[in-house]
Amino acid sequence: MDTSLKPVARNVEETLDPEDWTGVQTLSHQVIDDAVGYLRNVRERPVWQDMPDRVRASFAAPLPQSPAPLADVYREVTDTVMSYPMGNIHPRFWSWYMGSSNFTGALGDFLAAIQGSNLGGGNHAAALMDQQVVNWCKEMLGFPASASGTLVSGGSMANIIGLTVARNAKAGIDVREQGVAAIEKPLRFYGSDQVHSCHRKAMEALGLGNRALRRIGTDDELRIDLSALRAAIAEDRAAGFQPACVIGTAGTVNTGAFDDLQGLATLAAEEGLWFHVDGCIGALIAIAPENRWRVAGIERADSVALDPHKWLHAPFEVGCALVRDATAHRETFAVTPEFLEMTSRGLASANWLHDYGLQTSRGFRALKVWMSLKEHGVLKFGRLIDQNIRQGHYLNSLVEAEPLLELVATTNINIVCYRYRPEGFSGERLKALNTEIMLRLQEEGTASISDTTVHGEHCLRVAINNHRTRQGDLDLLIRETLRLGAEIASRSQSI
Repeated sequence: MDTSLKPVARNVEETLDPEDWTGVQTLSHQVIDDAVGYLRNVRERPVWQDMPDRVRASFAAPLPQSPAPLADVYREVTDTVMSYPMGNIHPRFWSWYMGSSNFTGALGDFLAAIQGSNLGGGNHAAALMDQQVVNWCKEMLGFPASASGTLVSGGSMANIIGLTVARNAKAGIDVREQGVAAIEKPLRFYGSDQVHSCHRKAMEALGLGNRALRRIGTDDELRIDLSALRAAIAEDRAAGFQPACVIGTAGTVNTGAFDDLQGLATLAAEEGLWFHVDGCIGALIAIAPENRWRVAGIERADSVALDPHKWLHAPFEVGCALVRDATAHRETFAVTPEFLEMTSRGLASANWLHDYGLQTSRGFRALKVWMSLKEHGVLKFGRLIDQNIRQGHYLNSLVEAEPLLELVATTNINIVCYRYRPEGFSGERLKALNTEIMLRLQEEGTASISDTTVHGEHCLRVAINNHRTRQGDLDLLIRETLRLGAEIASRSQSI
């Protein structure tokens, strides 16, 4: 018998509150001081570094049985977790489209955890703030005040929320009662061949299957082909399918391409389809004065997914799903068990926010967004978006000016796809060269970039979704790309 977990005597009452509040207060001040220094000096650290074996081994330690001083616990966190981050808060992190957080948002997360509210709903301040932030998101995108919305974990879940409402609205039956097997004609959803992988997961989770999502070809700039889309809809109807939803992309993950949202909105209305916009990358360009024209038509969508943890730079995680038809939104998810019925007074005398999504228990995600918007104002966030887009085009110009570098795709916003291409390299050898450049940049802590394939060509990918990035960082990236490229190519030729 395992006696390691011995019960305490029944007459001993315990708590997780500290015995020494003064000592905890002192340590907490140290944590805040360290956090300020961590962000203030972020540029001085490597973007990313691999963990030594001793640190990696520490995460295999067994379950702790006995207490340890909080100061020791914090020291271990600083030596392991804080010293080896993913790197996305660093000004030269451009691997994926993530956002780079901000200190005020981090304070919001801390205060949200201290307050400890469950945002499933109820009559309390945090629930009202949650709804206020959703209303602000509607305002930023030009959605009507009567629309609905919910804060979720991120873009993938926000897309699932919108597409679930679309499925139920277009199924022609009560899907919640009868299930997808009772749908008379198989539903068809449409997106470009550049659509994010989360939409495949959504089709699978919704019980429709990957084949329910028909990928439509794109033009030279990787925007969905409207003529091909209309032809596919007609073909599916003739074959006995039920066209249900078209997914427009406001900023593809590979290149930042924007579908013609106005054209898609018109087509969806003519064909009687639900119009969903995946705006996790680009929806918030709606607040950017120099570039908001790129998302014209997003306000006509039936549902939109967006990510405040990207261009609002909220700490992970927070996404938002907006749905024009508030009734359809609630009817897709609402369940009212006897223990969660609304009352006329008291704590339960308000809407249950869990009626608009899949989670009954919900974290207080709104506070970090609310505090950052209150501190800086939405106009500044719009200017920062324009700044990142200008930086993307600046990097584009640096690539074009270098004979050994080659653009692989059109730079639309802030995603630049390029490669180092010396004479005599092609195919897999060229891919290996550029992959090695990417890995060396990461391992040396200089910059974190990713790679992808566009138009069948492998390339390096730089996504500048970072309020700390400066032009000098991009100059450094090009210099190091050229240096590493020459070094690696020379070694490759000598082998």
